[in-house]
Amino acid sequence: MGFEPPRRLERALGEMYGDAAAADWLAGLPALTERALTAGDGLTVERVAAPGGRSSLVVLVRRADGAPAALKIAPPVARPDLERAALEHWNGWGAVKTLDAPGLAGLGASGPGTPGPGLGAAEAEATGVLLLERLHPEVSLRSLPEAKALLEAAGTVRRLWVEPPAGHGFETVAARTGRQGDGMRAAAEADPELAPLVEAAFAARAELVEGPSELLLLHGNFRQSKVLSGERAPWLTVGPEPLVGERAYDLARLVRDRVEDLIASPGGPVTARRRIKKLAESLEVDQARLHGWTLFRAVESGTRALAEGRRRMGEVTLEFAGWL
Repeated sequence: MGFEPPRRLERALGEMYGDAAAADWLAGLPALTERALTAGDGLTVERVAAPGGRSSLVVLVRRADGAPAALKIAPPVARPDLERAALEHWNGWGAVKTLDAPGLAGLGASGPGTPGPGLGAAEAEATGVLLLERLHPEVSLRSLPEAKALLEAAGTVRRLWVEPPAGHGFETVAARTGRQGDGMRAAAEADPELAPLVEAAFAARAELVEGPSELLLLHGNFRQSKVLSGERAPWLTVGPEPLVGERAYDLARLVRDRVEDLIASPGGPVTARRRIKKLAESLEVDQARLHGWTLFRAVESGTRALAEGRRRMGEVTLEFAGWL
């Protein structure tokens, strides 16, 4: 299969892992895609989804019986094994379904443990491959007016909050956010003006992780663009970065959706606080905890964007965090 990986994927992998490591993995992607198509028992290609994701290739395919599907290929550092485990546990309840494809199993293992630092060529052989039901990638909740999009998003995410499977290997919210602290500290050291905001985020996290908390299966990266139109249900979520913890953490990313519009609006700060209140009330989540996780996740995301060279997004996200 001759194709050029979407520019968004090339750019995003380069930002996250470095240009050389990204180029190394991408160089092996055509051959890996061919092997996946061969192993997929009669899969035929329609087209590569573009702009596609930031850490995976999505190929729209047809199965041997003509049924549409989507072939998703991601590097091991994206932990496709955990994505598969979460999707299979949800079994289509609020999320895209995995499809049975025994021939792909050998291409889907990526080993236990935490994500590695790069995308080396040796890891390409272990890249995760998922065969998923076909949704409509061009129609997400971002296509709806804001109020309607938030309503549909709330109805979708609440379905995902279930007990995790026994013996799961998902990271906890406390572990993930603790691991993210190094990058935030580095950003504050590089730019002392960020130090007060980073310290405020650390203080919020320290209070939030202290004592008992919910241990539900979470999407991990839930936002409007991760909810696509489907045939089996009007809206289904995709692209989880699953972990276990409290619902307020999962809602926090949704609060700052369409952040560019918020920043451009003279009433942005008031709108942001109103979103927190409305989402907390509609989903019966503690408002103070949602506020705290919204602050932490915005600061973490903003400092990471700066480190990856996405300066505009980093500045916008940190401005939003400053409102909180």
